[in-house]
Amino acid sequence: MVDEKIVAIGDDLKKHHSFDELIDAHRLLVFPGGIDPHTHMDLPVMGTHSSDDFETGTISALHGGTTSIIDFANQEKGGTLNDALDIWKAKASGKAISDYGFHLTITDLNERTKKEIPAIFKSGITSFKTFTAYRGSLMIDDKMMGEIMREIKALGGLVTVHAEDADTIEDKIREYKNAGLLTPKYHALSHPISAEVKAASRVMDLAYQNESGLYIVHTSAGDTLKAIQKNFDRRQRVFVETCTQYLLLDDSVYDQPGFESAKYVMSPPIRSIDDCKDLWYALRAGLVHSVATDHCPFHYKGQKDAGDGDFTKIPNGAPGVENRMELIYSEGVDKGRITLEKFVEVTSTYAARIFGMKNKGALDIGKDADIVLFDPSALHTISSSSSKQNVDYNLYEGQTVTGKVITVLRRGKVVVRNGKADQMEKGTGQFIKRDKFNFSL
Repeated sequence: MVDEKIVAIGDDLKKHHSFDELIDAHRLLVFPGGIDPHTHMDLPVMGTHSSDDFETGTISALHGGTTSIIDFANQEKGGTLNDALDIWKAKASGKAISDYGFHLTITDLNERTKKEIPAIFKSGITSFKTFTAYRGSLMIDDKMMGEIMREIKALGGLVTVHAEDADTIEDKIREYKNAGLLTPKYHALSHPISAEVKAASRVMDLAYQNESGLYIVHTSAGDTLKAIQKNFDRRQRVFVETCTQYLLLDDSVYDQPGFESAKYVMSPPIRSIDDCKDLWYALRAGLVHSVATDHCPFHYKGQKDAGDGDFTKIPNGAPGVENRMELIYSEGVDKGRITLEKFVEVTSTYAARIFGMKNKGALDIGKDADIVLFDPSALHTISSSSSKQNVDYNLYEGQTVTGKVITVLRRGKVVVRNGKADQMEKGTGQFIKRDKFNFSL
């Protein structure tokens, strides 16, 4: 490695190259650093903030083998896009230790914001998020969605979407509240699969009409996958993301007594065991392209419990960035659901290609030396008490995992050594300037 880049790959490099340190990778697997394309660090929600900021969140990411994240800068209604970016850049600058990029969430497209987009694109932010839910704050209508698609397409960018139908959700919430059904499980029931399918189908039609690229975030259900599959019949290119929790957990988590199931309140919610199976199959078959986390943690005590007695007041979101790589290896590769090659694709390579991260996602000459040394046989148990995530619980508490991150290099510098932090200097993470959307995947 020279100047943070990989300069040679081979069996006996010491014959032709000098180096400062030799790291023994005997009996270990060597992966490219993981890329989580969906995190929410220091996100304002319901009068509070997600409990991980860009320092604690990226520390936990690195311990789990994720060397790059893409977070979301959210435009406020009536505000400018540049204001949103300034706020999120300030959150990350001087704090982030992993490398990072941003998706820009557009909530208000007008003549002023249209003029901002080309310069933002040139600055290396080439993906833009939209919402079909959260009326009044994040949601946009179909007319604006189409306009955004045309604007971004002209630049070579990519539109991403949170696909849930607001009308369906709002009707369900009214129904349950009127009936006095206010426990956490009714959050899940108020976000039915039909809401995801309806919104995803509508946005895919809009993308097709506008010949726009589309990336659907946190896909949770088999029926949504069926709707996406139909678009291949008309030769439409749709990229699909799921998250660790939708592959590993099922909706029995909402049957826990008392308020305990509030830990699993997120949007979309955890689905059935059959949906888990459908997602694993789609991952193996290539219909799902990336596994993210939607990492957005809130403490169970002091944050989630604001909704004790009213599920609509529970902050939506959960932790996950630290455990993604190890869990997908253990449940995917070790259990024979996916190949090792597919694991690398969905945890790193495809995100790099889709989102224009030209120096990331592969162990190739000229790429950033983001490298993970991984013990495929090590057994360990997940516990919030040993987690680096700044949150008081873990979705996977007590689960035994096969495979463990041992050593992590970020741009050639060891940041995790033998499972412990090493040279994790606050603020040394770099902003990732990204290229145009890559249709060639």
